[in-house]
Amino acid sequence: MYQWDFGILWSYRWLFLNGLGVTVGFTVVIVVCGLLFGLLGAFGSLSRFRPLRLVALTFIEAFRCTPILVQLIWFYYALPILAGVEMTPITASALALSLYGGSFYSEIIRGGIVSIDKGQSEAGAALGMTPGQSMRRIVLPQAIKRMIPALMNQSIIQFKNTSLVSVLAVPDLVYQSQVAAHDSYRPLETYTAVAVAYAAILIPLTILVRRGEKRLAVSE
Repeated sequence: MYQWDFGILWSYRWLFLNGLGVTVGFTVVIVVCGLLFGLLGAFGSLSRFRPLRLVALTFIEAFRCTPILVQLIWFYYALPILAGVEMTPITASALALSLYGGSFYSEIIRGGIVSIDKGQSEAGAALGMTPGQSMRRIVLPQAIKRMIPALMNQSIIQFKNTSLVSVLAVPDLVYQSQVAAHDSYRPLETYTAVAVAYAAILIPLTILVRRGEKRLAVSE
């Protein structure tokens, strides 16, 4: 029978902590950049200018309909050949995950905007507001309230997606755990500890999101 020994992982604690720091920091970067891409994609898909709308929709569907692992590998190995630029594992991973997340954020933001009754915009126009002012002052404040739960859920998914960057040797938590598992010959304990670490972060976040959803539902 297999004898579990988690005590051996203590000697790798700094390896795990460094990996966790990279994972958290990486998540912040791809969530912020993803939201920026999401805003551009959402407004582009809602644009009355057909070429811009087609570009935005192509971006959204291309990244939503292809596996993120394939995108990571493509950005690291294929893009440098096509574009003639060097791509570090961290840069390739950040770009791929930001664009991937941005495609989903785009649909969330677009859905939030179109869920607001058109009469709100018409009321703004009646008050002499430009379409931009009406969007900023009337539509977006209401839409953001509806978007928050879905945006938070997508950000949680982004946090989990960072585990895939280990395939490009980005020193995140999963990559560092692989190093520890190979060195200690204790993969069961190592990957169990990693699963617990992810759960310890994601479960409280999920609970917060659910509470936020309930509060928003009550306030509407």
